[in-house]
Amino acid sequence: MRIAVNEFISLDGVVQAPGGPEEDTDGGFAHGGWSHPFFDPETLGPFIDGTMGTADALLFGRRTWQSMAAAWPGRTDDPFADRMNSIRKYVVSGTLAQADLTWANSTLVPAAEALGWAREQRAADGGDLLVMGSPTLVRSLLAADLVDELRLMVMPVLLGGGKTVFPADGVQRTLELVSTAVGKTGVLVATYRRPGAAA
Repeated sequence: MRIAVNEFISLDGVVQAPGGPEEDTDGGFAHGGWSHPFFDPETLGPFIDGTMGTADALLFGRRTWQSMAAAWPGRTDDPFADRMNSIRKYVVSGTLAQADLTWANSTLVPAAEALGWAREQRAADGGDLLVMGSPTLVRSLLAADLVDELRLMVMPVLLGGGKTVFPADGVQRTLELVSTAVGKTGVLVATYRRPGAAA
């Protein structure tokens, strides 16, 4: 399996709380929901659908899983919601128990075992293991060189600070640009691949 990451991201590298005001206010973050003005459905809709189409499973950090689990199970008559609800989901957490994972097809990955578990998944057969949001988890995966594809939906906004997915460990990492698209709102969709990773 490949590990692929989808991120809404600002020009200054912030990924915190793109979806709503109360999504993640850690550190006093006051710009929750910042991605909405720049969401171009004609560009991002097909892109996100395409990334879901190659995914065999989803991988989340705790907070992102909780946000998604609060949003998707009640949605019906929507093919994307049906896909979100039916696909296998893995949740990395050091605080949740399997009994807490009430969203269908969700399985706990203990936080202390996450990187070893991710290595095992990459060695297995299958499609993509898709990570959405989950900045702490993504930062750890990038630092461990376990991300095969990084898909950034870059919004034309500066947020002035907040959570990022990029490791701050002083290590240089080179990626290959494999595709771009630009939406009417100025959103830039850029897909990067780790050198040597399968297409």
